[in-house]
Amino acid sequence: MKDGFRQCMAWLHTWTGLLFGWLLFAVFATGTAAYFQDEITRWMRPEVSGHPSTVQSAEGAVRWLGEHAGDARSWYITLPSARGAETMVFWVPGEKAGAPAKRRGRGRGDTQAVLDGEGNKVAARETRGGFFLYRFHFDLHYMPVLWARYLVGIAAMFMLVAILSGIITHKKIFVDFFLLRFGKGQRSWLDAHNVTAVTALPFHLMITYTGLVTLAALYMPWGIAANYAEPTGYYQQLRGEAPPVERSGVAAPMAPIAPMMAEAQRRWNGADVGVVTVANPGDSTATVTLVRAMGSGIGTRGPSVTFSGATGTLTSASPAQGGAAATESVMVGLHAGRFADIGLRWFYFLSGVGGTIMVGSGLVLWTVKRRAKLPDPARPHFGFRLVERLNIAAIGGLMAGMASYFLANRLLPVQMDGRADWEIHCMFIVWGASLVWAIARPARRAWVEVLTVGAMLYAAIPVVNAVTTSRNPIASIAAGDWLFPSFDLVMLAIAAALGWSARKVHRSAVKASGLRTPRAKELALA
Repeated sequence: MKDGFRQCMAWLHTWTGLLFGWLLFAVFATGTAAYFQDEITRWMRPEVSGHPSTVQSAEGAVRWLGEHAGDARSWYITLPSARGAETMVFWVPGEKAGAPAKRRGRGRGDTQAVLDGEGNKVAARETRGGFFLYRFHFDLHYMPVLWARYLVGIAAMFMLVAILSGIITHKKIFVDFFLLRFGKGQRSWLDAHNVTAVTALPFHLMITYTGLVTLAALYMPWGIAANYAEPTGYYQQLRGEAPPVERSGVAAPMAPIAPMMAEAQRRWNGADVGVVTVANPGDSTATVTLVRAMGSGIGTRGPSVTFSGATGTLTSASPAQGGAAATESVMVGLHAGRFADIGLRWFYFLSGVGGTIMVGSGLVLWTVKRRAKLPDPARPHFGFRLVERLNIAAIGGLMAGMASYFLANRLLPVQMDGRADWEIHCMFIVWGASLVWAIARPARRAWVEVLTVGAMLYAAIPVVNAVTTSRNPIASIAAGDWLFPSFDLVMLAIAAALGWSARKVHRSAVKASGLRTPRAKELALA
């Protein structure tokens, strides 16, 4: 009975991991990169620099919006932090200003701007930066958001089942943690899968479960439907938002925002303001809502305070969260990791890398184990060939596509229309081309070629950055900015890892064919 149960769990682990493994690899890879989304955005906007204060940035943003979007229905300002230098402003046009803004940043060049610390508009290139990678890991792309989130939720549930069934299946889970043997074929792939799974097992469980919790209201909306006439009422209460108020038509200048921010910081024990929202700017009914910066606490839904925009007096503060809301906020905060300092953020990142390798090695292990059992390994059946080709595109192709996303940021014309969208298109074009290449070429050669191309693309990123911008490593270090040199080192590390993988696959292919790689001396004599 015990063996039978364990075998059932092994079967469950194998197939739950395979069916959504390609999607889970993309979710893990882009979600892992998103732990440094602010740093990625800074790299992808090299025109923005400096370390402005939040108060100065807020004053400059309010001044700029008053001059350029004074008749808007609302303003939304995201302030810089220790990780980001830019101030992003968004506004919803009033009836006289035009139609409401489009969603998801498409065609919104006339309703958003990037400002520096003094409130001057920066001629920064259009890009979605690290935010795209963050949103892609649960919203995907080129498909309705609702469908994408349900699909990712199903994949996350399968991932949770795969982790739990893998724990039950693995008899020597802690012993094998210390075993990582190279050049042993199937055994090496199994070792890589086991080590990356066990090393950060608590992290994998946490990140998968909390990922489901972040969208629990979408997957289980019945509680909201039973207690609220409209879902907007639930979200307003959750975020501590007051219902919108109509304009009075009586003009009133904006009160200074610095005293409002000082009062908010006093209430939050010195924590910074992260977001400023102004409703009905320039009207006597204007309200200013300040939200605590996400990095100031583990909970992702920070407290907020609301002031009268005309007088600057405090009108309300968000109530203390109940147990359920606080738990949900902490769960989401644990998943996003925005509270983490630099050391903990690297732990998140490296654990995510381990999870990405765990998923990828599991997909490859599926083909390695089954190849030896085929009646004719040289002529596998269609299902095997399909999995093998999808593995090449999903793993090697995605990595090459992400490198193309960064390269497109440097190579596309700065003033190009739809530039941010084309950066994303370049990623998917390369990703799709890798699938075509994997289908057209023999599998082992396709693995080597796709991984090699990926390595070359990542190695090219530091070179292209140095040629196309003034933010080369020497200039950045001289200015005391270590972001750009650090980014270059990470790109080179990924290039080295992909190049090493391509070399290992090539040597494995040579060994499997019964040939050996000629030595340099033999080549010289030939």
